[in-house]
Amino acid sequence: MAATFAPADPLPLSRRLLLPSRLPATPLLRHRRPRLVAMAAEPGGENSKPRVLVAEKLGRGGVDLLKGLADVDCAYNLSPEELRAKIGLCDALIVRSGTKVDRDVFEASGGSSGAPGSGSTMWTSPPPPNMAAEHGIALLTAMARNIARSDASMKSGKWERNKYVGVSLVGKTLAILGFGKVGSEVARRAKGLGLHVIAHDPYAAADRAHAIGVDLVTFDEAIARADFISLHMPLTPSTSKILNDEAFAKMKKGVRIINVARGGVLDEEALVKALDSGVVAQAALDVFTKEPPSADNKLVLHEKVTATPHLGASTVEAQEEVAIEIAEAVLGALKGELASTSVNAPMVPAEVLSELTPFVLGRLVVQLVAGGSGVKSVKVTYTIAITRGDLDTRLLRAMITKGLIEPISDVHVNIVNADFTAKQRGIRITEERILLDGHSPFD
Repeated sequence: MAATFAPADPLPLSRRLLLPSRLPATPLLRHRRPRLVAMAAEPGGENSKPRVLVAEKLGRGGVDLLKGLADVDCAYNLSPEELRAKIGLCDALIVRSGTKVDRDVFEASGGSSGAPGSGSTMWTSPPPPNMAAEHGIALLTAMARNIARSDASMKSGKWERNKYVGVSLVGKTLAILGFGKVGSEVARRAKGLGLHVIAHDPYAAADRAHAIGVDLVTFDEAIARADFISLHMPLTPSTSKILNDEAFAKMKKGVRIINVARGGVLDEEALVKALDSGVVAQAALDVFTKEPPSADNKLVLHEKVTATPHLGASTVEAQEEVAIEIAEAVLGALKGELASTSVNAPMVPAEVLSELTPFVLGRLVVQLVAGGSGVKSVKVTYTIAITRGDLDTRLLRAMITKGLIEPISDVHVNIVNADFTAKQRGIRITEERILLDGHSPFD
């Protein structure tokens, strides 16, 4: 693909900018388990240091990184009123799952949760997939060998060797439902334990699964063949309560269930019935439909269930890594840079960002005309050798817009508010696509 952009009143051909690009179509955003969430808006003054509010505990490495370039206020356990009072004085907010950031908080920050011009960029920072995979394997082995129940028995003064006879893993079949980053890491570790691994994921690539030694099968085949079922899928309308009465009826008697994904992907009442009937021999759960679950939750209290309080990413190493990642994203956004984990800006893999950054060349267009403030209309022409359905120009257009506006603007411009700011300043940006017959204009 090639992109040409110039002011609407064309410059001489020799002074137009022609940009080659390998920008791919925006990929489908797969599930990411959010552990830290950040939002950043427009910094206060031109020469002042940005102010960052850390409302829940953040790893020391992340705090130290923030302090190098920003004034950091670590204020924990804030009431909603205290949070709203503080957010109006800050340029960025970092929270975990314990802090509710609602419309009132956005409005108190000086913007509105529904206003495209507020300039607030938001991210989630997913934990390293190997951490959740480790916890999944830990639950699988602890369940199979009755570790939690036998430990509790011994602590009560008993010695019940015959009661807590476990099952071996070697030669058994593990079905992984959801073969993304975490699911594939679970598969690697499970094969090392001697398990035969199959998986179901309509979006997984067969060659990637085969490279690990995993067979992709249908959902019904996966649950029918499995001795163990491990869930690693996002909670969506299509996966909500995917393990229900109908699914349990198709499983072999004595199957064991592990869930470190989302509580809502299985029907908790149906699982209790399956445990009571013996269809499901045991379950190991790290997540629940409601968290924390109620004190009388039947699954938590069930003698055949091993339960942990959402510990999938709770390791010292994971907390530090996520803290540094979110700190880097916040600082980058406050400088107007892209972040690969943004949830309200065009998404792009991190490895592609370095290829896209050079396309922030709108500044050069401003330099080619007499005074940047004279640019009122810009036309971007994409010359492509792919079908129109494959062309996604959102990110490139946003970067061009940012490059045009920022040099002549007295406010911070980020990827989220770039188009809205251009409209406010009366700058019209249009796009044209020219489809070639499979040949690049540079051939």
